[in-house]
Amino acid sequence: MANGCIRPRGDAGLPSRLRDIFSAIVTLVEEYAPQEVAVERVFVARNVDSALKLGQARGAALCAVTMRAPLPVFEYSPREIKQAVAGRGGAEKTQVQTMVQLLLGTSGALQADAADALAVALCRTFVRRSAHLLAAGTERQAMATSSPSAHARPTGNDDAADLLRQAHAWRTRRRRK
Repeated sequence: MANGCIRPRGDAGLPSRLRDIFSAIVTLVEEYAPQEVAVERVFVARNVDSALKLGQARGAALCAVTMRAPLPVFEYSPREIKQAVAGRGGAEKTQVQTMVQLLLGTSGALQADAADALAVALCRTFVRRSAHLLAAGTERQAMATSSPSAHARPTGNDDAADLLRQAHAWRTRRRRK
């Protein structure tokens, strides 16, 4: 898995740094051809100047991502990312970094910015998987309630939701007797 940080030249003016970010993102999109993009939602901190510069850098990155093709962009708040990766929305930055390393099985310390970006990617992965599982469960539930075998005994292929649903149906039938 590739990861890293884009470091614009610090001695250059803002327009040059934004161009560096834009160019680097275009190169990454061309090299890795992502199907979707996840970003951290910007929050306004105490320093308005820093927030404005961050917003401009984020805008350059998002324009670069969508320049070639309209990729879907998903935004997550810092709290959502921490919740998904560390299990607690108020987790400390070091806890998130440690969980990123554990979840991805990386050896050695990650740069703070790289760990943050990987945490956003992990958050998106978890959200996508959850949505897929929920959709599949809803589809199975609809099929189970419409089929005559909805009250059949569980098979080895049933997931936990199916087993719970069947147990509930069995208890309901038993109470009626």
